[in-house]
Formats: sequence, C-alpha cells, structure tokens
Amino acid sequence: MNFVEELRWRGMLQDIMPGTEELLNKEQVAGYIGFDPTGDSLHVGHLTQIMTLIHFQHAGHKPIALVGGATGMIGDPSFKSAERNLLDEATLNHNVAALKNQLTKFLTFGEGETDAKMVNNFDWFKEFSFLDFIRDVGKLITVNYMMAKDSVKKRLEGENGLSFTEFSYQLIQGYDFYYLWKNHNCKVQMGGSDQWGNIVTGSEIVRRLEQGNVFGLTTQLIKKSDGQKFGKTESGAVWLDAKKTSPYKYYQFWLNATDDDAKNWIKIFTLKPKEEIDALIAEHDAAPHLRIVQKALAQDITIRTHSELDYETAVKTSEFLFGNGDLSFLANLDHEAVLEVFDGVPQFQLEKEKLNAGINILDLLAVETQVFSSKGEARKMLQGGGVSLNREKLNDIELLVNTDQLINGKYLIAQRGKKNYYLITVE
Repeated sequence: MNFVEELRWRGMLQDIMPGTEELLNKEQVAGYIGFDPTGDSLHVGHLTQIMTLIHFQHAGHKPIALVGGATGMIGDPSFKSAERNLLDEATLNHNVAALKNQLTKFLTFGEGETDAKMVNNFDWFKEFSFLDFIRDVGKLITVNYMMAKDSVKKRLEGENGLSFTEFSYQLIQGYDFYYLWKNHNCKVQMGGSDQWGNIVTGSEIVRRLEQGNVFGLTTQLIKKSDGQKFGKTESGAVWLDAKKTSPYKYYQFWLNATDDDAKNWIKIFTLKPKEEIDALIAEHDAAPHLRIVQKALAQDITIRTHSELDYETAVKTSEFLFGNGDLSFLANLDHEAVLEVFDGVPQFQLEKEKLNAGINILDLLAVETQVFSSKGEARKMLQGGGVSLNREKLNDIELLVNTDQLINGKYLIAQRGKKNYYLITVE
C-alpha cells in the first residue's frame, strides 16, 4: 500500500515536502502527529488525523501519537482568533490519560516495528529550563522567519494580537520533531493544513541543530459542502466520548450528512477500498432516498469509535423514534443514555408507590402527567385508537397501569398519535 497515494485518492492530502513520498516508498518509517490535550476527549475534528495514522500503520509504517502535555499548557495559536485559556497541570494530566485511552481504540499499540507508540512532550520539556531553551533552540530560528508564517501573520493583524507565550509555540513544536527524530528515529511529521508552518519550522530545527533531513505532509481542512465547519452542530462539538456525545447522536451526525458530504466523508473516515466506495455511490445514486452511503458511513465510523453493540442500539433507537421499531433496545442503556434518546421529548416524573395498586390510564395521562390537558381529551383519543403505551395501542379506558408494565423497571413510554412521544420516569 502506497501511503501518500492512499491519502491522495481519498481527497485527504494537502501539502507534502519534496522527497516524502519517495522515503515512505523506500523504507519503513516512524511518523508522528500531535494532539493537544485541551479537553478530556477528542472530537470528530480530530478524526482526519486519527485516520491518517491508521493509514500510516496499515502501509507498514510506525505511527507515533504525541499527546502535548507541555504544548497543551500554551495552546497552538495557528489560525485561532484569540489566545486559549491555560490549563493547570492536574487538568492536563487527566486530559492526557483520557486521550491515550481513546487513541487505543483506533491504533494497534505495542512494541512491534509497526505498532503505534504514545509519547508525551511534557516528559522531555519538564527538565528543560527557559534559559537552556532560548540558548539552544531559540537562536536557531529568526523572528523574521517566524513572523513570515501565515498563522502568525493573521494573529498579528487581528484585534487580539499574539502573546510571546503563543509566539514561542512553533519553536516548542519544532523541538518536538527534533527530539523524536533524535530519540525515536522519527523522520516524518503529519498534521492538518494549519500545521504546515510548524512542521517546516521543525524540519529547520533538525537541519540546523544536526544537519538532519526530515519530511512532512499535511491533510486538507474538512468542511461541509455548504462551507460550514465540519464537526460542529447546533448543540456544539461532536465528541468521541460516549458520555459527551451518545453513540445514538454520534450515529445520527453521520447519518444526517448531505449526499455530497457523505460521498466525500466515506473516503476520509472509513477504510473501505475505492472499488467498494464507488459501488456504494453508484447504488446510492440509483436510489438516493435510501441514503445508502450515509448508512454505510455511519455504521463504519460508529463501530470504529464505539462498538458493534452501540451501533445496533443506535439503529434500533432510530427505528423506534422514526419508524416502527420496538423498545427492546432500551434494555442495553443506562439512565443517562435513555435521557439522551428522549432528549427534546416531554418528560414526567411519577412516584413508584402510585403504580403499586395501579393507576387508571386516563388518570395517568391527564392527571399524574400532562400527556393530555384533560381526561375527556384523553378518553376521546384513546377510544379513537390514537394512544399507545410502550408501543402497544390502547382502547380500554378502564385499563389499570402498574409496575408490571415498567420498562427496565423504571420507564413508561406514552405515544400520542404517530410522532408525539412522552417519557414517564417512575422512581
């Protein structure tokens, strides 16, 4: 497998230093990508770089994932409009551990030649004094050189300016490249298109310190077809952590992609070969309403990020909310996940004691809860076949509801008409 060609046909490749492709085709190489631990979870915006490392490993090379315990204390200013909030060491350590855990889902780690390695740049910067750094590294790169970088220019021209702390970031990242080259024989740095300046600076530091020769490449910035930023929704970022973005919402994010986006993203965010993707797109174009590409994309990336069970539960959740699926999927969910499923659905609380002796269905729907505004309205719709409880249609106005009907021993799902759901939590 030709790594660079793989990125190229998938529409991922942006810039590449001369000689990089030749090196990767000639020998087994160690290459790295950095992840700043500004939070305790990666999000879908990081997936392009994760997929790059996966392809790198599959091509027979050794991926190094650098978690920036040191650089995370500063924050990369590249193409940011304002300086980030600085994090304390305890928060950073927590975030670093969480990111390491997430990356192990995507890459094979170990001691083999092509097994991934995890490093933390705090390990080599913690003993590096400020005077040593500006003497040994700062002298290598001129201010003129650093100011010529587009990422620096834009901040200097903006309203917020650029602090010395952020200005020094490209020197620190550049030293990372030198350290990994020197100690881990790492010859390639990869990253998003906004990292090109930092990668070039790193190659210069390697050359000026020890006349070393290293290489680099960047991937394209992923955008939606309408120009909006990829990975953002009305409710915020789409996280890889199931506690921050449920597998159901994660699945829905990919499923709701436009046709154009899905056709691009299935190349970038899955490992499906070109022939399979071309066949899926052809099948999709013959019947766009079936959303074949979206479903294939959502299945692949949901399983890769979470699990087969999480994917199956997400599908069953979708079938329940938007089709005629049953409620069996709820048995696999904890309370927080159930609330995620019914996010935006009217919810009511009911004391369990009231169900012990049984509650008349009309009282349940119009007195104990406000599924209906009155018992008369509830009676009329129930007799007309427009009311369901736990997916079963009701027509008996004398029905008694008791604890035997609770789902997971805790929930009742009322349905008014076809699309109006109500979650009743019984405790």
